[in-house]
Amino acid sequence: MATGTHLDREHCVRAVRSKDARFDGWFFTAVLTTRIYCRPSCPVVPPKPENMTFYPSAAACQQAGFRACKRCRPDTSPGSPEWNRRADLVARAMRLIADGVVDREGVPGLAARLGYSTRQVERHLLAELGAGPLALARAQRAQTARLLIETTALPMADIAFAAGFSSVRSFNDTVREVFALSPSELRARVPANGTGTPGALTLRLPFRAPLNPSNLFGHLAATAVPGVEEWRDGAYRRTLRLPYGHGIAALAPRPDHIACRLTLSDLRDLTVAISRCRRLLDLDADPVAVDERLGTDPLLAPLVERGPGRRVPRTVDEAEFAVRAVLGQQVSTAAARTHAARLVTAHGKPLDDPEGGLTHLFPPAEALAAVDPESLAMPRTRRTTLTTLVRLLADGRVRLGVDTDWAEARARLLALPGFGPWTVDVIAMRALGDPDAFLPTDLGIRRAAGALGLPSTPAALTARAEAWRPWRAYAVQYLWATDDHPINFLPV
Repeated sequence: MATGTHLDREHCVRAVRSKDARFDGWFFTAVLTTRIYCRPSCPVVPPKPENMTFYPSAAACQQAGFRACKRCRPDTSPGSPEWNRRADLVARAMRLIADGVVDREGVPGLAARLGYSTRQVERHLLAELGAGPLALARAQRAQTARLLIETTALPMADIAFAAGFSSVRSFNDTVREVFALSPSELRARVPANGTGTPGALTLRLPFRAPLNPSNLFGHLAATAVPGVEEWRDGAYRRTLRLPYGHGIAALAPRPDHIACRLTLSDLRDLTVAISRCRRLLDLDADPVAVDERLGTDPLLAPLVERGPGRRVPRTVDEAEFAVRAVLGQQVSTAAARTHAARLVTAHGKPLDDPEGGLTHLFPPAEALAAVDPESLAMPRTRRTTLTTLVRLLADGRVRLGVDTDWAEARARLLALPGFGPWTVDVIAMRALGDPDAFLPTDLGIRRAAGALGLPSTPAALTARAEAWRPWRAYAVQYLWATDDHPINFLPV
């Protein structure tokens, strides 16, 4: 299906008639007779094709005067997988908007991060999404507001500012316009919603099926840094450093969603926390497209058939992951966790966790750049690699974030001492989110490839993997899964 404003009408109509949930988030159906917009899988009887029009974003629907359907709740669709598989201007802008940059820094701040003028950014977003950055950010604020209205007992004024609105009036107007209900009417539609404990929220993170939780949560649990991450009571838990404060996320797999509990020191960080949790678990991926491509290789196909829907375990903090990648060079997983735990204990900010055993935030690059290199218990060459990296991250000469140009970041990392192709590609895959990053020199990948009858030398394996593009990072997950991390999931 085409992206942007050039949607294939015939394919869209077919998806709506078949109520195909795979296309939720790819596009939205606006009904001309009722003036509402829906996700493709809306359970109501589909409208006549001549009464359907299609938009590439909820913001474009809202801007055209359509209201969100009360049955299918299109504002809760998974995000478009386009923004996680591309590194162009529009994709980087969408990742920044999801991370709350427009709410915090305005459109000029968004444009400055991208290195373009505000006019260029607005033109590109309008061309592909039918809405500019302000409209896209407004749609996101409306979604956050609805979530807070329905899942907390917070006063409406508190919700307005937590969702990013500049005034209670704009909050009320937006909620009425988007949902055709006032904030109080929205709250009245759901059962009594808990105690209103400040900062604590329970919500559901949707995804496109299938999702295989074993490698995703297994890897996160097996590599968890003590004090920062843990596996407890069937959930992966970790601390979060956020723009306005800090938080703790608890994420547990369920058959049709991820159960998410967020404890935030400042509710203005809700949108960012949700975005980072979704990114961590790769929840906006299109597993059907990935598995269809990888399944064309007769030697990979049995792995795909046995455990479809594998995701790439990513990160909530790109700089943190780069530091951890260096700590993990040429050592076991256990040794890498030990090195990271020492840094956390010595230099991370302590926090309280009444619900578990988390103790610290991972230290930022600025804190690590001030560490005496002689205090680091590691070989001198890796010490040099680490101190060079954190110094350049701290002063901004190396930038790793949702807005990073993947090719530029690779080039800068490769120029650093101690950074070879394996380290750069694992950062590209796990931190930057490049879905085509590949690790042909990884010992586990080569061992798995040999066992399957695939070429096991890096050059030959890379040549074979050309057919897997643009999803080679997912092929890595299937190959790693032959020696996966065991996590026992209780029936739910």
